[in-house]
Amino acid sequence: MTIVSASFTKRAAVCVALFAFAGSGLPKFFQEAGLLQFVAPAYAKMRRDKLTIEPATGGQSHAFDIEVASSEQEKRLGLMYRTAIGASEGMLFPYGAEREISMWMHNTYISLDMVFIRANGTIARIEERAEPLSDRVIASGSAVAAVLELQAGTAARLGIKPGDRVSHSLFKSATR
Repeated sequence: MTIVSASFTKRAAVCVALFAFAGSGLPKFFQEAGLLQFVAPAYAKMRRDKLTIEPATGGQSHAFDIEVASSEQEKRLGLMYRTAIGASEGMLFPYGAEREISMWMHNTYISLDMVFIRANGTIARIEERAEPLSDRVIASGSAVAAVLELQAGTAARLGIKPGDRVSHSLFKSATR
């Protein structure tokens, strides 16, 4: 027999309510009311860092404030359950050695651009506007070392394309 405390029951009820009303604007209410403290996994504190994307053809680079999903647990969680991501924010999923990588949008409420990055920092492929809550497998299409998730539409808005270079300490210098 499992004994469930009243505070656990209250937290569980808040979580259920938050997820049930995720598309109705109520998550903002929960944020403002300070109730998201009960949904710690959705807003876990991952390491914060910065990276830059530089166009292969030259021109203006684009800076992003990112979270780095380093551990397997952080990678499994990713941006699940979040209801927003800023225009210059993202999450980087580093995998070390290059390999084919598959992602999905399970329990992810916001549409994302997925940027698949080689070990030398060049962008191999971009999946634009991945569908929220979809279990469709999104494959890298080739061996890559990392995935950067950005707000949907960012790649098109900034003109980010395969061949552009991602500057971050995780990537070896890419030749242009």
